[in-house]
Amino acid sequence: MKSSKLSYFFFFIFFLLSQSLGAMELKTELKIEEIRLLSVNSAITPATFDYLKQNFEKLPPTSFILLKLNTPGGLVSTTKDIITLVGTHKRPFGVWITPEGASASSAGAIIASAAHFIFMSPGTNMGAATPVGMGEDIKEGDGRQKVLNDLSALVRSLSTSRGRPPGPFEKMITNASSFTAEEAKELGIIDGIISSNEEVLNYLTRKKINLDGEESTLSVSGVVFKEYAPSTGQKILEVLANPSTAYILFLIGIALIYFEFQAPGGFISGAVGLCFLILSGISFQVLPLNWGAMGLILAGIFLIILEIFIVSYGILGLSGLVSFIMGSLFLFHVEDSFISIQYPLIFSALAGVVVSVGLITWYLFREEKKHPKASPFFLPIGEKGVVLKKFSPTEYQIKVLGEIWQGSSEENLETGMPVEVTHVDAEKLIIKVKKTS
Repeated sequence: MKSSKLSYFFFFIFFLLSQSLGAMELKTELKIEEIRLLSVNSAITPATFDYLKQNFEKLPPTSFILLKLNTPGGLVSTTKDIITLVGTHKRPFGVWITPEGASASSAGAIIASAAHFIFMSPGTNMGAATPVGMGEDIKEGDGRQKVLNDLSALVRSLSTSRGRPPGPFEKMITNASSFTAEEAKELGIIDGIISSNEEVLNYLTRKKINLDGEESTLSVSGVVFKEYAPSTGQKILEVLANPSTAYILFLIGIALIYFEFQAPGGFISGAVGLCFLILSGISFQVLPLNWGAMGLILAGIFLIILEIFIVSYGILGLSGLVSFIMGSLFLFHVEDSFISIQYPLIFSALAGVVVSVGLITWYLFREEKKHPKASPFFLPIGEKGVVLKKFSPTEYQIKVLGEIWQGSSEENLETGMPVEVTHVDAEKLIIKVKKTS
C-alpha cells in the first residue's frame, strides 16, 4: 500500500518536472519568420551605418538580419557605431562574406566579430584589420599603438561573448593576418562555408543563440528571405563618401570657379563649380577630414595662381606644388580611419594642375607679346566684338572674346554691329568701342 502511494507521488513529481522543463524549452525558443538580407559592397562609411540603422529600427520581432558583406574597410568610428547598433537592438545578427572573391577586410572583419553567426562563401577571405594611413601602417607617433590596443580589446571581448576563439581575431588587428574560408572554419572563427540561402536555413535550424545573456533556440520553420536594398539617397551618399570622389569633386569645383573669375559674364563655370564644391562638402562632412591638410591644399592652389601674376622665378610655384602634395597626402590622415586617397589619383591631379598652369602661363606670354603696350593680361584692347544690346545712344552691351562688357561709344551703333575695343577702364570694367567693318 505504501509502495503504491510512493509510486503515485513520484509519478506526480516527474509529471510536474517534465511540464516545467517543457514550458522552459518553449519559453527559450526564438521564432524566426523572416531573414532580412542586407548588402554592403563598399567601404564602411556613415552611409553604411544609416542603411543598417534604418533596417534595424524597422526590424519586426521575428526577424533575423543577415548582412552580405564585401568591403575593403572603412572608418573605425562608424564600425563602432554599427557594433553598438547590433548590441542595442538585441536581435539575431549574422554576417555572410559573399560572393566568391569577396573579402571582409579591416573594418569588415571587426563587424564580423560582433555577429552571432559568421558564414563565408568559398573563395572568400577575412582579416587584415590593422589600421593603416596613407598607403602604410600608422606610425607610433600617430597613435598607432593606442588604436591597436583599443581594437584588440574590442575584438577579444566580442569574440569571447559570441563563443569564438579570440586569438585569430586579435592577430587580424596586431599582425594584419587574413584567413581563407577553409582556414577560418578550421580555426573555429566562422560557423560555416555556404553558397546559398538554403544552406543558411539548414544551418540555423535549431541552433542556439545567446542574446543579452539569455540562451535561446532558433525556430526557422516557414521562414522567408527578403532582400532590402539601400535607398537612392543612401546609394548617392555611398558614392560621395568615397575619399577619391570627394577629392576629385573638390578640385574640379575650385578649377571651375577660378575659370569663372578669369572669364566673367557667363556664370556657367562658376555655377557648375559651386555645385561641385557643395557635393564635395557633403563628402567631407561624412569623411574624417584633416582640416590642416585642407588648408595646405588651398594655400598650394593660391600660391600656384599667384605665380602667374608675380615674378618669383618659380619660388611661389614650387612652394604651391609642395603644399598641394602634402595636403593631398594627409587629407584623410586621422587615427580612426582605414581609408585614404590612392597615390595615382594624387599625382594625376598634380599633373593636371601643372599642365593647366603651364598652358595659362604660355597664353599670357603670347598675349603680352601681341599687345606689349596694352594693360596686362586679359584686357581686350584691339579685339573685335559685337553689340548685343543698346541702352542709350552712347551706352551698349558688348560681347568680346566670349565675355560680356558694359560699353560706350561716341558713334551711333546698332544691335549686331561689329565693333573694335579702343580703351578699357580697368577699375569700372567699362570699354570704349568704335565701328569696324
